[in-house]
This record gives sequence, C-alpha cells and structure tokens, in this order.
Amino acid sequence: MNSFLDYQNEQNMSLFTDFYELTMCASYFDNQKFEPATFDLLIRRLPETRSYFLFAGLEQVLLYLKNLKFTEEHLAYLKKQGFNQQFLDYLRDFRFTGDVWAVPEGTVAFPCEPLIRVTAPIIEAQLVETFLLNTVNLQTTIATKASRVVQAAKGKAVIEFGLRREHGIDAGMKVARCSYIAGCRGTSNVLAGLAYGIPVFGTMAHSFVMSYEREIEAFRAFVKTFPDKSTLLIDTYDEIAGAEKAVAVAKELEAKGCRLGGVRLDSGDLAELSKKVRKILDENGLQYVKIFASGDLDEFRIEELLNKGAKIDAFGVGTKMGTSADRPYVDVIYKLCETMNKKGTFSPIMKLSEGKATLPGRKQVYRFKDENGNFAKDVIALADEKMEGEPLLVKVMEKGEIVYDLPSLERIRETAAENLARLPEKYKKLTNAPMYPVELSRELEALIRRLKRRLKKTEFIFS
Repeated sequence: MNSFLDYQNEQNMSLFTDFYELTMCASYFDNQKFEPATFDLLIRRLPETRSYFLFAGLEQVLLYLKNLKFTEEHLAYLKKQGFNQQFLDYLRDFRFTGDVWAVPEGTVAFPCEPLIRVTAPIIEAQLVETFLLNTVNLQTTIATKASRVVQAAKGKAVIEFGLRREHGIDAGMKVARCSYIAGCRGTSNVLAGLAYGIPVFGTMAHSFVMSYEREIEAFRAFVKTFPDKSTLLIDTYDEIAGAEKAVAVAKELEAKGCRLGGVRLDSGDLAELSKKVRKILDENGLQYVKIFASGDLDEFRIEELLNKGAKIDAFGVGTKMGTSADRPYVDVIYKLCETMNKKGTFSPIMKLSEGKATLPGRKQVYRFKDENGNFAKDVIALADEKMEGEPLLVKVMEKGEIVYDLPSLERIRETAAENLARLPEKYKKLTNAPMYPVELSRELEALIRRLKRRLKKTEFIFS
C-alpha cells in the first residue's frame, strides 16, 4: 500500500476488521454454520444536542462489499495468527454473496431505525461488521455536524477548512465528502476536490503576510498572481489597518479591470470587526468585496455571530466541524435480528440486555408526511407489512452484486437538501429540539412481546 489510492482500494480492505470477527467466522466454519442471517445497522440513540442524523457512507460500504477478497499476503498473515488451513482455504475463495437494503445517502434518519440491512450466510454477514460500522460512524457523524453548521449559517456560504486537524488521510477525505453532502460549498482539501469533484477554496496564511517587510507588499504580491479571485487575510497585525490596505489594493485592481474577491478575519471579536470592516469597504465603494470569517467556528459560534448582527458573508469552519468536536462519534451498532432455523425458515431474534435491547425480525421504515409534504413521523415495521407511508429502505445489493444506481455526489447533496428542507424547523434547533416521533408498528410490537415471553422461558432457565 504505497499510495493514497492503494489505501482507498476497497478490495484491499478485507483485514480492516476486528480480530474477533475472524475468530467468530472461523468457529462458524469449524462448526459448519453457514445458514443465512440478517443484521441491522442502526444508531441506538441521539447524542446530546442532536435531534436527527444525516446518513452517509453507503457508497463506500457497497464498493467494499463488492470487492471484498483475501490475497495470499492476507492469508499468510492469518496463518501466523493461528487460523487453520481449512478456514484459510475458505477465505481464499471468499466473496460476499448477500442481499443488502439501505436508506439512500443524504436521508435524514432517527434512532433505532435500520439504516442498512444485510442478509447473507452468517460468516459473510459477520465478517463485514467492522468496516460497515467504521464507515457509517465517521461519515454520518460528520454529515450530521456539518448540516447543523450549514443550518446555523442561514444561507451564507460555509467552506470546510479542517484538513490539518482531522484524524488522518481517510478522515480528511471523507470529511470533505460528507460536509459537501450536508451543504458546505466546498473544501480546502485539494485531493478531495480531485477525487470527488468538490469545489476547492483557499486564501492565504499569516506566514505569507509576515514573509514580506510590509503587509501591503504581501497583498500586492498575492493579487499579482491571482488578480480576479484573491481573498486577503487582514488580521496579521491590525484588522482596521489591514482593511484600509485592502481598500488600496482593491482600487489598484479596479484600475486594471479586476476585482478583489474578499477579505478574511481569523481572530478577535468577529462580530464587531466585521461591522467596522464592512463600513470601511462600503464607504470606498467596495460593496462587492466579501467578508470571510474563520477561527474556531462551529454552529453555536456562527449562530451567536449572526444574532449579534455580524456582517460576514461566508464562514471557513475547520477543527470543530471536521472532528465533530462536541460529539466525535455516534452510537452506531450492527445487530443480529433473524437467523435461519432447522426448518429452513427465518426466525426473528432479539437482544434483551438492559438499555441495549434490539428490535427483532426483518424491518422496513415508513415515513409519513403532513399536508404540506413535511416529515410528520416515522414508523418502524416488519418488512412484509403494508403501510401508507414512504418506505425508506431500498434494495441496493443482490447476491453480492450492486443493483442500485449509485448516485453522483451532487445528487446525494440534493437528497440531503431535500430531506433537511422537509424536516420541520423545530427539529433543527441547535439546542432543546423536540424528539421527532418514531413509532413501532402494531405487528412489530406484538412480535417483541411474543419473543420476550419465549426467550424468558428458554434462556432464563439454567440447564
């Protein structure tokens, strides 16, 4: 794995798993347990301050499942870990052959709703758990956080600026992707721009300004290189003096038939400074010059700035969005919900652990809307129930082959925008938002009651 592209090649990711997944699979194999089973991937509960999730990561999941295989290098390594030759021979020919249902990327979702449903021989379904959880955790966490930042900006542009503090190469790439899905206008990550077609943005660093003897010399040097798309960083020494020098450079550009794009504030009282800088720009006929702000921003800070009347046109949001600093993970789980019994039919199963109970059986999520087309409630039902709402889970893979037209990133972004627009405003409040109603169908509730009675009879008696 010598390059980023090698690292990203999903066919090389078979060992990207927890060791216990392989030990369980080896025991399944040793005991000739090959029957199909169904697992649900879902998020158990909402983090503090969150009121919804924006689902992301499905494309990477499907490519991984399609390309999953073990190389001779992988098998040689596993042999050193104590796995027997018969199991390694099984892995040599391993392919994922299951069926997968999922909600589309960009869908707004809520706790306990199945996001991905995998039905496959139990060894296959078990082996893929770690990759699925890892992928959905990161991308859904960041997409949700970024959607909140975009919501707080109230239509003003948000640019993802967090690459240097995000957790490694893969996170840096996926943060750019998910932030764009959630509504950010672009990213500072140039490789993400190439890989995903996301618009890239950048200004200058304080070091560039400081490398010149005078601040205005730095400004002139930069606009000489980029006369039609420069944003000048004006707070290296004094924001007001920097703004006045930016005015001088903007006038010089006008004389050449060009325009200064914007000025950037990265420190200090951004609300008050933006007002003062806007006044300076406007008094000099530079109403077209935008004010760009950055510096430890998140949805709460942006909301505060706008409530104070800040004259900011766009925000560069980095660390706190790129790491989802206030909640850097979601409680995503992957749980068995049905197995095949000795009669060859599927039998629902559930976990009863206190605080960690799961929902049994193969399920579907139905979304109901009000008379205006806005989301009103969701109902988790058994997969074969017929309900009036819109079914969210769609078939994306059959017998290990993708049967779903993978949407473009732009289409996923549109789906996210449509979903967020249909979610009533009260559920998008940054704090103290009410719980969106998610109900269980009568048939699912009845199944839960029957299973609980049966499990208490058969599993609570020591024998």
